[in-house]
Amino acid sequence: MSEYKKLTHTIYECKYHIVFCPKYRFKIFTGDIAEYSRQKLYALARQKDNLEVIELNVQSDHVHMIISIAPQYSVSGITGFLKGKLTTILFYLYEKLGKKYWGRHLWSRGFCVSTVGLDEEKIRKYVKYQEKKEREKEQNLFGY
Repeated sequence: MSEYKKLTHTIYECKYHIVFCPKYRFKIFTGDIAEYSRQKLYALARQKDNLEVIELNVQSDHVHMIISIAPQYSVSGITGFLKGKLTTILFYLYEKLGKKYWGRHLWSRGFCVSTVGLDEEKIRKYVKYQEKKEREKEQNLFGY
């Protein structure tokens, strides 16, 4: 259970692979913009409690991240927070982006998300093992 995190009434492991792209898949994440975006995404994640960027890859036309999100947050809410805050900062620091994205909308509307978790087969075996373990415990306790 060392991988699991704890809140007051919850034990969880909620990891997600999230991918989001700038509008029109423009290759804007190069040089300083890419490095700054990488650093800022880590910093933005630290602003929220129980949010951790595990892996991050800023490519020229999209961002990949594996992130651990506590159950109190929604994936879409966190993705919107990261995309929104990063947009505001990038438009402020890099004026050339404002000219390229004249509507001040940096990101494509959606994003891709998939869960990163335990292997289904391992979970099935664990559930079956727990049932067997419980029966053995009862037999030892009641002697039948």
